[in-house]
Amino acid sequence: MRIRIWGCRGSLAAPGRETVRYGGNTSCVEIRKGETVLVLDAGTGIRPLGHELEDNGTRVIHLLLTHLHLDHVEGLGFFRPVWHPETELHVWGPPSPVRRLEERIARYLSPPLFPVHLSDIPARLVFHDAPEGEWEIDGIRVRSGPVSHPGPTIGYRLSANGGTFAYIPDHEPVLGADLADLPVDWISGHDLADGANILFHDGQYTEEEYPLKIGWGHSSVAHAVTFARRAEVDRLIVFHHDPLHTDEQLDGLGRRAAELWNGNGSEPPALAYEGMELEL
Repeated sequence: MRIRIWGCRGSLAAPGRETVRYGGNTSCVEIRKGETVLVLDAGTGIRPLGHELEDNGTRVIHLLLTHLHLDHVEGLGFFRPVWHPETELHVWGPPSPVRRLEERIARYLSPPLFPVHLSDIPARLVFHDAPEGEWEIDGIRVRSGPVSHPGPTIGYRLSANGGTFAYIPDHEPVLGADLADLPVDWISGHDLADGANILFHDGQYTEEEYPLKIGWGHSSVAHAVTFARRAEVDRLIVFHHDPLHTDEQLDGLGRRAAELWNGNGSEPPALAYEGMELEL
């Protein structure tokens, strides 16, 4: 599998001179295995990805949404393939006891928030509640499960050819708990990340910022490192950067993550940036 980041900013897109190196687009990650294309989240980063997919003539796409907060779906209406009638877009997302996934997304993709109704989009859209458990998409084993974040939210674990990638971009596993001492069966998202070769995990805040953000659904970089160590992952990529953090501040968070990792026997953590590519 090839992994490419198109957006890794959290909460709000943050373009500008101070965010050039890490990027200002919100969450979107492309997964490729041969001709199969999976897209994780539809933040503003999905817009440039859509241009590339359209230019390559990609017609079958699977979009896996972790949750429906605006920063993870706001790019969907600007995703160029959905305006082509030959596109078949499968949209997977967290189930809800209240409304179907299609109905919840249609609340955003409709006037007055968007000029076109979801039902008028020319592509063939197929909506799926992501099952809690494992299923397969063209040879990629996919597992989803609930994680600690406001509203119905899930993380994903993707496996193929002996490699495993975990994606938990919005996550507050320390809420009401001490990760260092908590039994692993009680750690939110642990089953998704356990032993993964690569983990993308929320690290939005500094350790000083987090006490003012308790319950907001996000982690400090220290929490991300502790979670990754408890899950015994090979490599941690810190994701979902705060829109207020400049490139220089993120450099500092990267150094802090490496310091906390402290030679854990594998490659030190890195901060996600737009254009980052990894092979699994």
